[in-house]
Amino acid sequence: MSKYTLSYLLLSALFLAACTGTRNLPEGELLYTGATVKVESKTTPKKERKALKTALTPLLRPKPNSSILGLRPKLFFYNLAGEPKKDKGFRYWLRTKVGEPPVLYSKVDLEYNKKVLQNYAENSGYFNTTAVADSTRKGKKATATYTLDPKRQYTIRTVKFPDDSSAVAIAVRKTQRRTLLKKDQAYNLDIIKLERERIDVRLKEKGFYYFNEDYLLIQVDSTVADHQVDLIMKVKKEIPALAQNQYEINKIIVYPNYKLAKDSIVNDPKATVQYNDFTIIDKNNLFKPRIFDRTLYFKKGDLYNRTNHNLSLNRLVNLGTFKFVKNQFKVADTTGNFLDAYYYLTPLPKKSIRLELLAKTNSANYTGTELNLNWSNRNLFKGAEQLTISAFGGLEVQVSGQNNGFNVYRFGTEANLIWPRIISPFKFHSASGYVPKTKATLGYEFQNRTKLYSLQTFKGSFGYLWKENERKEHLFNLTEITYASPQNVTALYQSQIDSLPSLGKVIEKQLIFGPTYSYTYTNTMEKRKKNTFYYNGKIDLSGNITGLATGANIKDGNTKKIFDVPFSQFIKIENEFRHYLKLSEDSQIASRLIVGAGFAYGNSDQMPFIKQFFNGGTNSIRAFRARSIGPGTFDGSKTTNTFLPDQSGDVKLEFSTEYRAKIYGLVKGAVFLDAGNIWLLKDDPDKPGGKFSKDFLNELAVGVGAGLRFDFSFLVLRTDLAFPIRKPYLADGNRWVLDKVSFGNGSWRNENLVFNLAIGYPF
Repeated sequence: MSKYTLSYLLLSALFLAACTGTRNLPEGELLYTGATVKVESKTTPKKERKALKTALTPLLRPKPNSSILGLRPKLFFYNLAGEPKKDKGFRYWLRTKVGEPPVLYSKVDLEYNKKVLQNYAENSGYFNTTAVADSTRKGKKATATYTLDPKRQYTIRTVKFPDDSSAVAIAVRKTQRRTLLKKDQAYNLDIIKLERERIDVRLKEKGFYYFNEDYLLIQVDSTVADHQVDLIMKVKKEIPALAQNQYEINKIIVYPNYKLAKDSIVNDPKATVQYNDFTIIDKNNLFKPRIFDRTLYFKKGDLYNRTNHNLSLNRLVNLGTFKFVKNQFKVADTTGNFLDAYYYLTPLPKKSIRLELLAKTNSANYTGTELNLNWSNRNLFKGAEQLTISAFGGLEVQVSGQNNGFNVYRFGTEANLIWPRIISPFKFHSASGYVPKTKATLGYEFQNRTKLYSLQTFKGSFGYLWKENERKEHLFNLTEITYASPQNVTALYQSQIDSLPSLGKVIEKQLIFGPTYSYTYTNTMEKRKKNTFYYNGKIDLSGNITGLATGANIKDGNTKKIFDVPFSQFIKIENEFRHYLKLSEDSQIASRLIVGAGFAYGNSDQMPFIKQFFNGGTNSIRAFRARSIGPGTFDGSKTTNTFLPDQSGDVKLEFSTEYRAKIYGLVKGAVFLDAGNIWLLKDDPDKPGGKFSKDFLNELAVGVGAGLRFDFSFLVLRTDLAFPIRKPYLADGNRWVLDKVSFGNGSWRNENLVFNLAIGYPF
């Protein structure tokens, strides 16, 4: 054995010893390395024993040091850093943020853990469970073993609801149909607690404002039968009188200018306005009273219910005008069971200014920064209207790809005005906790593509946005107008147009106007669900009514213009579906499917460039450069255009799936597969093979890769390295190129390995 091999083995042994974490333990202490739970019973089925063991293991405390293949890297870094002299610096960061202190066996309370496991088993219906705790020492390490002997599980024989004639007992009895406690179900204390909560929620909906789940008693009788129990529900005798009554709403008093720091409740008749059922006390006349009539759900004489209570608070917060929203109900000083509702609202500053620095990436594989200056007025016309005026400027560059060196400079301004209501000749009622809104937008952007051309874009829209609930959102623009006017076209770009005429449509003047609609459904905010979904559907209509009214028909040479610019006429539909499969706390499989199509007719023979579909790039098929796939089997690399691929289409199909997992700390990793393509609906002599056909599945591009995500909480920096395994522009039968992959071949690497740098996740 050589001295180098011996040195390597010694170093490896030292490293492994250090990673076990036992070298620096205090005198007489042992490193706690975990525990084992054993469930041994002759009367409990194997399936139940396995489920019980799975539920019991996470209850043990403390948790041992995290380990990988028997090594404890966090404990290693903790010991490596030593005791820092200051509460800052590299050593302090390494010890407290990267490392973790050793979990000592002396901190393990065997008796306490045993009782926790025993109680859980008995609360799950395994009455009279016995448990034994023991420990094992091996060198400087110690483990614990807990052995349980659960008896046969008890099940529910009958559930009895209160049978007396009091109002609260009758209300409890009426909830029986939806009870969580079922006959022959296993006894479970957690479900009994959930049943009490369910009844409490239901009674709150029926006017019992002061009722509480603690006023319900559920007795367990285990003597009625062999391993069966009767559950007897009762309303406690000591329940307060207030909790036995149903209440209606009496007065509704709103303080729109409430200050937390001092007493701002002033009962000044001059500051009081009576508006319908509402008493508004607003000394400074900050808000029009009608906004509270639109926002609050309660009206005088309504039976109190918790849903309207919460919806009203949600809508007040959703106005975006108030910093704090406080609500209080008091028993009214009148005959009968009535509540007075008080709303204490603390406004945000009416005017504000904010400066933002953003990092961003776009579909063309450009990465850059943007500086935004935003000025806001949160109560423009005293009706909680929000006016935002912003100015922005930014720079975008391509880290890799054909456009490297052709930077993009952007600046512009945008104004948004939002009314907290639907402005329409028709009445619109929303029963959700979100205020429906009307939004008007005006914007201008100047974009300079270095060495190529400049583009001025004017935008305007007017429409509505409303949410049914936190999952469903609608956006309907009555009209959305875009006017694009290119200028400063360089000789370099003009020379590319001469070789590829279709590039000329990029610098044509464009006028697009018409309604748009978007629907979004998502439940991805529900972190406990194993499967979550996201769906977004869009429809974009441009110039349809105008085209029909004027008889526009480009095929007959009857092209109609507005302000000397032909308007676009098309229908475009796009659908995006995402699915997230949660595998563990730190891993998931995320998938996305995009299907879209656009059809130009009447006044247009093709979709406008800015409305067409593209493929490839950081948020698309990552094994191909941005906008470099398709349409169909068209090979854009054979054109003389070297910097701006004009590979756009009318139809898009794209699928992506990736496995995401935490690697260490803020570093996360992913392996992924992307597939898709775009197609044209009409033949284009400049793009042979681009038309959509029944053979479209044989024309899909496929790429695979892996990447790292650095999650800094305020920013996710993403790096992906991908390569194609199927190229649609190759001859049929030779499109799968996986067998040609050779990482040792320099020319193959240069041609096929694509590095993507982006901000945020691809989906």
